[in-house]
Amino acid sequence: MVAIYLRFYPLLQKEYRAMGFPNAHFHDRVIEAIDDMLTAPEVSGPIRLVQPKVNYTFADPLLEKLSAGRKIMIRIGPEHAARMKKALRALRAELVR
Repeated sequence: MVAIYLRFYPLLQKEYRAMGFPNAHFHDRVIEAIDDMLTAPEVSGPIRLVQPKVNYTFADPLLEKLSAGRKIMIRIGPEHAARMKKALRALRAELVR
């Protein structure tokens, strides 16, 4: 995965700048996103959802205010989140060497 990322990084960086981030580095954003997901809270017990329109949202406003990455980590459940965090830590270690 890292080899593919490094191979396509110039294109990713070019498109990231074209999206309106002319002085930013895509790599920094990737690391920031990984760090964000690694800090997702571990929620025990059932999580209440509401459906105010088409999509479901967390009933707890504190959970609903979390970033998209953190919400995904909660939605996949504690077992999958633990495995994902392990993979993200390994990926991050490879990317910052």
